[in-house]
Amino acid sequence: MKCLVTGGAGFIGSNLALELEKQGHEVTVVDNLLSGTKDNLKDFKGKFVELDVSKPFEINDKFDVIFHQAAITDPRYPDDKETYRANIEGFNNIVNLAKKNNAKLVYASTAGLYGNGPVPMKEDQKKEILSSYGKSKLEMDDIATELFDKMHIVGLRYFNVFGPRETHKGRPASMIYHLSKQIKDGKKPRIFKMGEQKRDHIYVKDAVDATILAVYAKKSCIVNVGTGIGTNFNELVRVLNEVLGKNLEPEYFDMTYDPKTYQSNTQADPTKATEFLGFKSKWTLKDGIKDYMGWLYG
Repeated sequence: MKCLVTGGAGFIGSNLALELEKQGHEVTVVDNLLSGTKDNLKDFKGKFVELDVSKPFEINDKFDVIFHQAAITDPRYPDDKETYRANIEGFNNIVNLAKKNNAKLVYASTAGLYGNGPVPMKEDQKKEILSSYGKSKLEMDDIATELFDKMHIVGLRYFNVFGPRETHKGRPASMIYHLSKQIKDGKKPRIFKMGEQKRDHIYVKDAVDATILAVYAKKSCIVNVGTGIGTNFNELVRVLNEVLGKNLEPEYFDMTYDPKTYQSNTQADPTKATEFLGFKSKWTLKDGIKDYMGWLYG
């Protein structure tokens, strides 16, 4: 396959580009390098183009599949208008490119759309938008839904992805990354009181598998990409301690975010991903963390 990966110097995008290349596909990466980094692509042998897909651009290469990962992904990015503009205009530009190429399109949506709705979170449940980022992704899903009968388009609502090549993200990197750094440095891991909040942590290798499977989806669709398991913060600290050979008690502190904009619990209902993509997560939380810590700390 001839593949284009937008946002391919970012976290999921770089892992995806490298895996596609490993599987023998011809891969082109585009990225504006505002939040991505070329360090993530040091083992990449394909073509790299530096450009911003949210602005007018021209790519004359032909592609069979476009994986659209490019976006402003930080829900707390300071400019709400720019988040919405960049994400929607970027998506529309990529949809047009896919139509021009008669290419399949797989794009990143988000579990952030569910807000503090009931768990396990189902694709058709009422949405609760907590940020401009979420607003932009819901609009993308609405655009995609209108195109279901016109092209192969699959939206992936990633849950809490963690793993190699996320360190450049800084504050928005996974809590697994941040807590592991604290524990590795011999500091008490800091979590919100009283550690009962939950996350559906999915290892990036699983997220990449789901993304590639979406190329062969039975039909155009929007599906959750998660494990179906919610793990509370206290349990996460316990697993990190075990993997890193430490025994550090958590330090609890008051929530620093407005509770109205903070997701207290995330947990996917992965039924549709299994039905339409044939996807089931393979990595347990502990095994994913072990693999990641080996990559991160050697």
